Amino acid sequence: MAQGTVQVTHTGTSRWRRRTGEYASLAAALEAAADGDVLTVAPGTYRENLVVQRAVTLRGPEGSPGSVRIAPLDGVPLTVRASAVVLDLHVEGQDAAAPALLIEEGTPELSGVRVVTRSAAGIEVRGGARPTVRRCTVDNPAGIGIAVLDGGGGVFEECEVVAAGQAGIAVRGGGHPRLERCRVHHASGSGLTATGENSALEAVGCEIYEVRGSGVQITGRATAHLTDCDVHRTTSDGVTLDTDAVLTLADCRIHDVPENAVDLRSRSVLTLTRTTVRQFGRNGLSVWDPGTRVDANQCEIFDSTGDYPAVWVSDGATAVLDSCRVHDVPDALFVLDRGSRADVVDSDLFQVRNTAVSVSDGATAQLDDCRIREAATGAWFRDHGSGGTLSNCTVDGTQTGVIVTKGADPTIERCTVDSPAEAGFYVSAGGRGTFTNCRVRGSAGYGFHVIDGCRTTLRKCRTERCARGGYEFADGAGDGPGTGPDVEDCTSDESGSLRQQPPASEPVVQTAHQAPGGLLGSVPGPRGTGEEPAAPDTRPGEPSRTSQDVLGELDALVGLESVKREVRALTDMIEVGRRRREAGLKAASVKRHLVFTGSPGTGKTTVARLYGEILASLGVLEKGHLVEVSRVDLVGEHIGSTAIRTQEAFEKARGGVLFIDEAYALSPEDSGRDFGKEAIDTLVKLMEDHRDAVVVIVAGYTAEMERFLQVNPGVASRFSRTITFSDYGPEELLRIVEQQAEEHEYRLGPGVAEALQKYFTVLPKGPAFGNGRTARQTFEAMVERHAGRVAQLAEPSTDDLTLLYAEDLPELG
Repeated sequence: MAQGTVQVTHTGTSRWRRRTGEYASLAAALEAAADGDVLTVAPGTYRENLVVQRAVTLRGPEGSPGSVRIAPLDGVPLTVRASAVVLDLHVEGQDAAAPALLIEEGTPELSGVRVVTRSAAGIEVRGGARPTVRRCTVDNPAGIGIAVLDGGGGVFEECEVVAAGQAGIAVRGGGHPRLERCRVHHASGSGLTATGENSALEAVGCEIYEVRGSGVQITGRATAHLTDCDVHRTTSDGVTLDTDAVLTLADCRIHDVPENAVDLRSRSVLTLTRTTVRQFGRNGLSVWDPGTRVDANQCEIFDSTGDYPAVWVSDGATAVLDSCRVHDVPDALFVLDRGSRADVVDSDLFQVRNTAVSVSDGATAQLDDCRIREAATGAWFRDHGSGGTLSNCTVDGTQTGVIVTKGADPTIERCTVDSPAEAGFYVSAGGRGTFTNCRVRGSAGYGFHVIDGCRTTLRKCRTERCARGGYEFADGAGDGPGTGPDVEDCTSDESGSLRQQPPASEPVVQTAHQAPGGLLGSVPGPRGTGEEPAAPDTRPGEPSRTSQDVLGELDALVGLESVKREVRALTDMIEVGRRRREAGLKAASVKRHLVFTGSPGTGKTTVARLYGEILASLGVLEKGHLVEVSRVDLVGEHIGSTAIRTQEAFEKARGGVLFIDEAYALSPEDSGRDFGKEAIDTLVKLMEDHRDAVVVIVAGYTAEMERFLQVNPGVASRFSRTITFSDYGPEELLRIVEQQAEEHEYRLGPGVAEALQKYFTVLPKGPAFGNGRTARQTFEAMVERHAGRVAQLAEPSTDDLTLLYAEDLPELG
C-alpha cells in the first residue's frame, strides 16, 4: 500500500460485495465506505478533519501503533458520530476551543488511540454517545484530559491521562461514565471531577496521583462511586465534596495528601466502607455545614503528618464511625458547634498525642462500645451546651480519662478508665456531667476529681488503686447551698463506700477519701473554713487620686521620657473621648491594651500600675488594680488546666490591669505542642468577650515580643500600641541612687556622685544588667559596706551614720 493512501476493504453479506480499494485521502475513503467496511490507513501524517458517520473500522497498520497521525492545523481532528471502531491512531489537536477527539453519537469502540494535543479537551464525549474506550492515552497540558458532557456516558478501560492543564477527567451536564483500571496523573486541576445534577461517575480499580488540585472533586448535586481506587500525592485535598454531592468510597486508599484527605460541605453525603486514610497534612475527614454527613464503616484513619484532628465535624454536620480505627494522630475526633454530631460505635482511637475526643461549642458526641488508649486526654467536653454520651467505653493509658469543663453536661455510663497518669475523671470550671456505673483503676492521681463546686452527678461509681485517692471534691467560688457534686452509692477500695453528700445546707464536699479501713461518715467541710479572715471589700469606690495626681507621680519617675509621652497621649485621648460623649458627639474608639518592650528593670511594672490607676480615675476601669502574672501562673501541667488558670488570672484582674511579664515565654520557639499556645488562645478570646472589663499589658524583651505578636493572628490586633522602655543611662541610674539615699535618710559624700556616674558608665550591660534594679542593688551594696565600716566606730556621729563615700561602692566583677 502506498504512503499516504487508505486501503478500504468493503465487506457485506454477499460475497460479491467484498472488494478492496485505495484512496488518496481519509476523507475520500470515509465518503466511499459503507457500514462494516475496514479502513486501514498507511503510516503518515494526515492534515484532515475527519468525521466518522458510519459503522466502519478505522485503523492504522497492524504492528505499527502510532504510525498514523491525524493532525489538522485547527478544528476537531477526529469526530465520531456512529458505532464505529477506531484502532491504533495517533490524534493531535491545536485548537484551544475544540476537543482533539469528539464522540457525539452511537456506541463506538476505541482502542490503542493516543491523543497528544493542546486542545480544550483530549477526548470529549457528549449527547447520546456511549463509547467503549480501551487502553487509550491522553496527553493534554493545555486543557481537560477526558470530558464527558451533556448526558454522555460510556466505559473507559485501562486508559491513562498522562497530563492535563485542567481536570484529568471531567463529568458535567448529566454525563455518567464508568472508569475501570484507569490512571490519571499530572493534572493541573482535579484528577476526577463531577458537577451538576444527574452527573455521575463510577470508578473501579483506578489510580489518581500527582495532581495539583483535589484528587476527586464532586459538587453541585453530582454523584460518584469509587471502588478499589487509590488517591495520593495531590497538592490540595484528596477528595472534595460540595453542594449536595453524594459519594461512596469502598475499599479505597487515600494517602500522601498535604491538605484534608476528605473534605465535604454544604449538605454533601459521603459513605466510606473498608477505606484507609493515611499520611494527611490537615484533617483525615473534614465535615462542615448542616445536612452534611459522613458514614464510615470498617475504615482506618492514621499516620497524620500535620498538627490537626483526624476527624473534624463542625457547623452542624454529622459523622458516623462504625467499627473504625483512628490512630497515630495529634487529635482523633473534634466535634464543634451547635447541631454538630458524631456517633462512634465499636471503634478504636489510640496513639493520640493530645485529645482523642473533643466536644465544644454546643456539639454532641455519642460513643458506644469504643476503646480509647494511649492519649493525653480520652474525651474532653469543653463548654456550655456540649454533651452527649459515652457508653460501655474503655479509656486506657491516658494522662486524664475524661475532662468536663465550662458548663458541658455529658452522660457517661458503664465506662472504665485504666491507669491514667492524672485523674480518671476531671470536672472543673462549671462543668456538670452524670457518671453512672463508671470505674477508675490504677490512677496515679485521683479517680474522680471534681473542683470549683461543680454540680456533677455520680451514681454507683467505683475507684481502685488510685494513688492520691478515689474521690476529691474541692470547693470553689460556688460554695454554698445547692453546689458541689451529687454522689450516691459510690465506692472505693480505700474507703469501702462514699455516701450521698449531706443536705444542701451543709458545707460542700472537700475530700471524699479516707484512710483505709473505714466508711466515710459525715462529710468534712471545705478547707480553711473559719480559719482565714474575710476577704477585704473590693467594691469599687471613688478613686483616691485624680488622673493628674497619678500623672504627676509618673512624671516624677526617673527617665522614661518617651514612655511618659505615650501614656499622657493615651490619657488625653480617653479623657477627650469621654467629654465628647458627654457632649453627644462621636468619640474615637481607643484600644487600651498595651505592649511594653524593653530590658528588665526599666519600670514596666511601675508604669502598668500607674496606668491602671489612671484608667480607674477616668472611669474606664472599675478598680484599676494590677495583677501581675507570668508563664508559670497561666500554663498548667496537663491538658485543660491551662485554660482554667488563664481564666482565673483574668478574673482576678477584672476591673483592673492584667500584666503578663515575659509574655513571649508563652510561645517558645521550639514550642511543638506546648500548652502556652492554649493560654494565648484563651486570653485572646477573653479579651474579646470582656473587652471593657480588663486591660491587658504584655511585656518582655523587644525582639522576643515581636515574635510573640506574630504567633496568633488575634494577638497583635488586640493591642493598640507598643511602648518601648529604653535602658537607663549613667545619669539616670545616678538619680535613682540619689532618690534611694534620700528615701532611706542617707547622703552622698563629696565626689560620690561623680564616682557613681563613672561606675555606671563602665558597668557591663550584659544579660544580668537590671537597669533600675541594678541601681537599687548598688545602693543596697553601698549601705552594707557603709554598715561594715561604721560598725567599727565606738561613738559614730550623725555624719558617720548617714554619709556614703566612694569607698562604699561595690567592686566591678
